Amino acid sequence: MPLDPGRHWLEAGITGIARAREWDAVVTVSAPGVVGEEAEFVALADGRLVAEGEHGLDPSPFAAALEGALERPYRAVAVRRESVWAVGAVSIEVAELAPDPRGTDLELTWDGTTLSLTVDTLPVDPANADALERVASARLHGRPYSARAHRLAGALWEILVLPL
Repeated sequence: MPLDPGRHWLEAGITGIARAREWDAVVTVSAPGVVGEEAEFVALADGRLVAEGEHGLDPSPFAAALEGALERPYRAVAVRRESVWAVGAVSIEVAELAPDPRGTDLELTWDGTTLSLTVDTLPVDPANADALERVASARLHGRPYSARAHRLAGALWEILVLPL
């Protein structure tokens, strides 16, 4: 049955419900001399900036523009918009995982019975993620969870733990 646009506003996207906030802070900055169109980076609490992606741009002017708008650590994306850059940033959790697991990206899931782990998209023995398991279990007090970790620098990892 075809939709009647006069009766089905939800399908047209007009709901009156506010869209979920995507960024914790948004700024614009003029960055003359910065070449490229996009930059991704993480600002760590100790002041280091970790550039990510294949863009290779210096994130310093973008981090400076965010100073005072958001506490570190955060993940940010800067996109050129004609003569200025729009920079959006979101707070993240960073933890040191010791012993240091191998790989760059970890996904650990505990459904209440079974623990499963992938490292860089390959399934491996969950015993290889003791440190991430401790962080996730402590956060959710034994409830089932999905935990993701992305290596930022050395033994520092960006952590996201969600209940199942």
